[in-house]
Amino acid sequence: LRFGVIYTDQLAGIVDVGCVGEVVKHERLVDDRFFLICKGQERFRVVKLVRTKPYLVAQVQWLEDRPSDDGQEDDLEKLANEVETYMKDVIRISNRLNGKPEKESPEDLRKGLFPTPFSFFVGSTFEGAPAEQQALLELEDTAARLKREKE
Repeated sequence: LRFGVIYTDQLAGIVDVGCVGEVVKHERLVDDRFFLICKGQERFRVVKLVRTKPYLVAQVQWLEDRPSDDGQEDDLEKLANEVETYMKDVIRISNRLNGKPEKESPEDLRKGLFPTPFSFFVGSTFEGAPAEQQALLELEDTAARLKREKE
């Protein structure tokens, strides 16, 4: 129940960086379609298209973030905490603008995540901005990803 997902649109065409989606819940609809809930997994770069019909099949290279320089781990933690603070502010403002009751403080958004997986979680919340999500997915440096998300 895992498959590759890549972004495509009229301007960009088919991009070469995507991620594996794992089906965590599925439901068959009355018209024989499926409703899927998927969780993103590891990233990949398409090396070669093997087949295009009925679905794209590709040879891929797995991507990992470059290791941090010595001493940069503390900076990554600080940056991840700053991004979490900004996300909480966005949630508070969004709730206020949408007339939702305001909680004292949004929950712990990091949920114990290290900076790299947290940076991917943050990118996943940018719904309605697929080009920005794609740009974040393509970054191979956690600090650069968190800085862009902070902006």
